[in-house]
Amino acid sequence: MSVLGVLVRQLLRFGLYAGMQVLIVGQLPPLFGLGWCFLYLGFVLFLPLGTPISLQLLLGFGMGLAMDISYDTGGLHAAAAVLLAYLRPWVLRLLTPRDGYDAQDTVNVHQMGWQWFMVYLLLLVSLHHVVYFFLELGSFQHPLRTLGRVGVSILFTSTALLIVQLLFFPVRRSRS
Repeated sequence: MSVLGVLVRQLLRFGLYAGMQVLIVGQLPPLFGLGWCFLYLGFVLFLPLGTPISLQLLLGFGMGLAMDISYDTGGLHAAAAVLLAYLRPWVLRLLTPRDGYDAQDTVNVHQMGWQWFMVYLLLLVSLHHVVYFFLELGSFQHPLRTLGRVGVSILFTSTALLIVQLLFFPVRRSRS
């Protein structure tokens, strides 16, 4: 696929994830009064594995900034999304299979397997949510309530992203 094709595809993904988050998911009430779904994280989490770190950071910042503008959160989403984009290559390196990754591979539960995918997803979503909710609170005054919000949100977001993977990502590796 050409560079222009990759760029257009990523811009469409960006618009899809941002639109779904703001127009649909953002209108849902909190789960059990505690948990929020951050579906937009799928944009960063499901980038191709060969995406350069600098581009991941820019894309994470762009997506976070779009969420901050939509929800008037003053940089909380951008900060947490940039951290997510920064930690992603470290987690991928930690979880590298014996044969390594192909440059065209994407994060895909069907290709990588359930165990790999769930560790990847839960680790990164957990790190994002801990940072986001403690930044939102601005202190450690109510740690149990905040940890409750983090836990419920991790389950809500991870379940939604798993459903996205199962519904919209191909079962077989595409051959170029």
